[in-house]
Order: sequence, then C-alpha cells, then structure tokens
Amino acid sequence: MSESFLSQISETLAQIDAEGMTKRERMITSPQGGEITVGDRQVINLCANNYLGLADHPDLISAAKGAMGDKGFGMASVRFICGTQDIHRELEQRLATFLHKDDAILFAACFDANGGLFEPLLGPEDAIISDSLNHASIIDGVRLCKAKRYRYLNNDMNDLEAWLKQARADGARHIMIATDGVFSMDGYLAKLPEISALADKYDAVVMVDDCHATGFMGPNGAGTPDHFDVDVDILTGTLGKALGGAIGGYIAGPQPVIDLLRQRARPYLFSNSLPPAIVAAGLEAIRLVEQGAALRHQLFENTRYWRAGLEKLGFTLLPGEHPIVPVMLGEAQLAQDMAARLFDEGVYVSGFFFPVVPRGQARIRTQMNAALTRDDLDRALAAFGKVGRDLGILP
Repeated sequence: MSESFLSQISETLAQIDAEGMTKRERMITSPQGGEITVGDRQVINLCANNYLGLADHPDLISAAKGAMGDKGFGMASVRFICGTQDIHRELEQRLATFLHKDDAILFAACFDANGGLFEPLLGPEDAIISDSLNHASIIDGVRLCKAKRYRYLNNDMNDLEAWLKQARADGARHIMIATDGVFSMDGYLAKLPEISALADKYDAVVMVDDCHATGFMGPNGAGTPDHFDVDVDILTGTLGKALGGAIGGYIAGPQPVIDLLRQRARPYLFSNSLPPAIVAAGLEAIRLVEQGAALRHQLFENTRYWRAGLEKLGFTLLPGEHPIVPVMLGEAQLAQDMAARLFDEGVYVSGFFFPVVPRGQARIRTQMNAALTRDDLDRALAAFGKVGRDLGILP
C-alpha cells in the first residue's frame, strides 16, 4: 500500500489522540446488564441503551435458542430470494400493530432503515426538511436522496415553518419533515404535536426515528407518538435498544409506503435477512413490553432519583424527562478523564465529544435502565461525587 497514504492516516490518528478524542473500547466478559464484568471487575453500567433491562432477560434468551433449533442459525439470503420465514412476517405485523401502523418492514439495523427510506419515496421534485440534530443515519439517508434538502434549527418550530413556506414557494411536489423522536445526545423530545400541526397546515409527511423511545415512552411503551398522543406518518426504530438490545431495524407506516420499500429500498434488497434467533427474541420483547408497565415505572423512578442526585451534587445537567441524563463537562479530555476515573470507582460510563457532539460540549451521557437498583444508583452517585471533587468539577 502507498506509504504516503498510510502516513496521512497515521497523522490523522495522531491528531485525534492529541486532541483527547480517541475512542477506546473495553472488553465486557459478561452479558449486558445493570452490572457487567469488564476483565475481572464488576462495574455498574450507566451507558447502555438497555432501557428496560431486557438484554439478558431469560425469556428472550430462551426464545432465541428455540428459534435456532426450529428455524436454523441464519438465512444465507436476502428476503426476496429465499430469506423470508413466517416469523419475519409475524414480527413485522406485530410491530405494525404495536405502533398502530398498517405494516412494517425489517432491516439489519435502523441505520439501514433510515438509509433506505428516503430515496425510494422522494425524487428531485420533492423536499425534505430535517432537524439539525438528527441522527447520522437520517443525514446519510437524506444524502442518498435526490430531493431538495432543508435543515431547521433543533426543535425550533418557527424555523421549521419558515422552511415549510420556502419549500412550498420553491414548488415542492411533496414535503417530508424528518426528525428524531428523542435527540440521543441531549435526551430532548421532539415537539411532535407542533410538528404534526405544521405538517397538516402545509400538507407535509412526518417521519420520526424513534429508536430511543420505542418500548418505554408513552403509556403503552409505543414511543414518542404514544407519549404525546399524536399520529405520525412513518416511524423508524430498532430492536437494538429497549427491545432486547441486539440488532435489527424497521420502518412502520402506510401500506403503500411499506410495499414500495419492499420493491426499492436498497439495504432491504441487498442485505441478508435477520437471523431467526433475533426475530424470535424480538417477538418476545414486544410481548414483554406489552406487559411491561412495571418495568417502565421502574425506569422512570430510577431516572427521577438519578437526576435529583446529580443535581444535588452540583453537576450541570441538560433538562429533561428522558432516561438519557447528560452531565455537561465542556472539554473532551475532561470527559475522557472523568470516564476513566469513574471506571476506577466501579462505574462504567463513556465520554462523548466531537464529532459526536459539537466542540466545547463534551459530556458524560448517563442512561438509566429498569435493572438498576437503588443501591446501584447510590454507589454510582457516591462515585460521581468523589471524582467530580477530585477533578475540580465540583466544589
């Protein structure tokens, strides 16, 4: 390989490291859970998307094992050739019913779902208006589409309306508003009632990526539309967070939309089908969610207790009600140092910094889950207090 090419790559890596932005991975030797084993250490886990604590649930594990016995290990094919089993359609239909949509379509991940959504549905005559803090998968999916692109300031309804007017003035045939249901770096909820009202006013379609809400937001756990009691047109989401924490994404929406995606969505057409074990566990996860009021209650009790404890210690938090509770630190190196020191105290967290968040807005993103006990939270708060004082973040 070209020496100059490798030299350029090495220089980039050195610069990333010099700025304190190198991302390092720790090897977990236990199942995912409220407490995990890293090497030979037991630590409290505050940075997984395992909101309901289902990642090591025995019912999901049993369902996955049973499916491997009955259905095999993998499909070795894409869906339209010979990769569709009865349980694939069963999961799609269960998701659609759970989310109050006509139908759903499965993908390998929600990144693929968002990557495959826009291009089949919208052309050069159309427009997409996307929230400025949308997930990278939405951004990449929009880039693959030939529709005109507009971007509105995060959750700013005046700016959204201005762009809706502009898109109409520019002669857009169809307009799609694209937003995260929950902005995952901040824990903020999209203003879906206001977005839906503007969509009605300007005859726009609303698309919501609900990865950080499906399973636990709303009285039935059906996500941000359930939380706000509003209807949106298209929902994307994942099985990789609250619904078991494995992999797999979906799009749910009107029947003609799902039918066209089966014909034209490239990540669907050219990626292997989800393995039977993942599909069976997904079905079991939905069953648990539908019976999971106690888990949702525990999750939000933990969230309230954790947020109040951090505020009492004196940390700067972003406001909100979501189980994502960001502790704001500012500088990337400080976030790295705090994460390392907390690990020494038996608490597993990760520092978030550029390019994941803007420069100067580095943070520790803590996340609650229903499996954490009050003792876990008290020990973690004690560790945060000690490290915060040691690093000069707290008095």
